[in-house]
Amino acid sequence: MSARPALVTGASRGIGKAIALRLADLGFDVAVAARTLTGNEPTPDHSLTVHRPNNAPLPGSLHETARLIEARGRESLPIRMDLTDLGSVEAGVERVLDHWGHLDVIVNNGRHIGPGIADTVLDTPPEQFRLFVDAHAIAPVRIAQLVLPGMLARQSGCFVTITSVAGTDFYPRTRPGEGGSGLAYRMGKASGHTLVGSLLAEYGESGIRAFNVDPGTVVTERNASELAELGFDPDRAAPPAAIAAVVGWLVTDPSSDELQHHDVRAQRLARERSLCSW
Repeated sequence: MSARPALVTGASRGIGKAIALRLADLGFDVAVAARTLTGNEPTPDHSLTVHRPNNAPLPGSLHETARLIEARGRESLPIRMDLTDLGSVEAGVERVLDHWGHLDVIVNNGRHIGPGIADTVLDTPPEQFRLFVDAHAIAPVRIAQLVLPGMLARQSGCFVTITSVAGTDFYPRTRPGEGGSGLAYRMGKASGHTLVGSLLAEYGESGIRAFNVDPGTVVTERNASELAELGFDPDRAAPPAAIAAVVGWLVTDPSSDELQHHDVRAQRLARERSLCSW
């Protein structure tokens, strides 16, 4: 299969890593982006709340993901990228474009991890609101601005945003840390959720495809030990591979076009189409 280049953000572990490997299985060369480039680097702060700081080491790195992609016979390009730093985002995308010339698929999976995910309005540090919006909305928009001209010239390209019901349920009934999410996280996801619709309205007739994918609760390396503490049921969580199977189907099967103007509930779709079992 001729190579098609893709970019997956937040690919050092979890859902992003699983998506990158799935795309490699489907014949894509994959640029993987995140803050953790090598396994011997300290894990950046990933606190969910101001009440419990957390910078404990987490498994996974971009180099590890890249090795697994290359073991599948595809090329990988690890890119250190901080989604809260626009200069870092621009430099990363430009490096990918310099290397491959274009991108066919963008998966906006990366996010900001910090206090505000499980904090109340009063407890959330003010700067966290901006960081969540920067990572979830501004960075994906800038990526789109950089890659869209090439996609439009080829009349082909696909964007996937890994979203969340936290960004679309404007009247949550549960508090942060008790099965609900903090306002900063909800604001980030809500702002990021809007990109797909604009891409479809403005460029859908020019060959651009785009999807919002809600993964539901997923057991990743980072949150496996924290789901119960935050009020979520670990027994109802899906593995990252289930979400990856859905994303792989969306970007490669034209019959998925009918889902472009709807929020894709990944776990339900994985079961309905037998894309992955768990």
